Amino acid sequence: MNLSSDQAAAGRPIGPPDPVGTGLVSSATEPGADGLWLDPALRRWLTRIDQISTEIGRRLDASPAQRRVWERVLGDRLFAEFGRPGPTGVETRTHLAPGPAGPIRVREYRPTGSAATQLRPAYLLFHGGALWLGSIDERVNVALAAERAVAADVVVFDVDYRLAPEHRFPAGLEDCYAALLWVGRQAAQLSIDPDRIVIGGISAGGNLAAALCQLAGRRGGPAIRGQLLEVPVLDLRPDGAWLEEYAPVNGLSDLAEMRCFYLPPGHDPADPLVSPLVATDLTGLPPAHIMTAEIDPLRLSGEAYVEALRRAGVPVGASRRLGALHGSNGLTGAWAGARLWAAEVAAALRELTA
Repeated sequence: MNLSSDQAAAGRPIGPPDPVGTGLVSSATEPGADGLWLDPALRRWLTRIDQISTEIGRRLDASPAQRRVWERVLGDRLFAEFGRPGPTGVETRTHLAPGPAGPIRVREYRPTGSAATQLRPAYLLFHGGALWLGSIDERVNVALAAERAVAADVVVFDVDYRLAPEHRFPAGLEDCYAALLWVGRQAAQLSIDPDRIVIGGISAGGNLAAALCQLAGRRGGPAIRGQLLEVPVLDLRPDGAWLEEYAPVNGLSDLAEMRCFYLPPGHDPADPLVSPLVATDLTGLPPAHIMTAEIDPLRLSGEAYVEALRRAGVPVGASRRLGALHGSNGLTGAWAGARLWAAEVAAALRELTA
């Protein structure tokens, strides 16, 4: 999908099924009170977020530690209702990789079967969670990692990087870099091909993956075969790229809390390792595949990054998944659009690791 600058900035209203684009899966017969044509499965998901939040007493004014507990319960319950378990045919091990502040948990997902003795490509995955939430133990992340390992025939390494605000920038990014170094140096022991390492992330994990590509370029390696960015957070500036009309339905007012938690006092959010979109030189970065959700305030920055990479001569594949919300890619048990998302991810991984 070739996005012009005008298209990337348009933020057009969501109307009835549009024959142009990719991934529109909706059986909605009329728009909701918010004016959006959402598939009934997505409406049920949003309703359940509110219901479960009330049941568990979820509050936004609690401490980050307490909110992590609530968010974990909420996420796991939602996945039990709307997700699908990971496939069989995958072996799982948890490693402790050396990191700048101590061991980093890295969970490996390896497909089994006839090709088990061959050197497979590696895929380093960074979970979402606004840079202060999430872990490799969440049900959605466990299922997603296993599914991708099998569907794309790659060895997935899910990285449990340090979280803000206890560990502010660049702690999480440095953990991701350390995990990349470890996978490359341990390639023979891990039976992976060191020349076919792809990195990727979802939402805040996409921020880390994009920043890591830039950081590895600054430090002269290690080599990264490709980057897969899904609904990435690429611009943390207060006046950055943002589609305000899609913020309420996603429960995202702005990125102020993320900046507050993630950045040390006085740190400039225009730092390219914080806001990869603002980098002035993107030449030489690894080939990318970037997926945005149509009904997502972060769509604007994701699609602007597509254009910026292309101007820098970086090969980029991109799609705007029509009808999708931020985070709806995890609804693989209830919404066909999420299953189409998973199929595109698998195809992109195969292409990037070829």
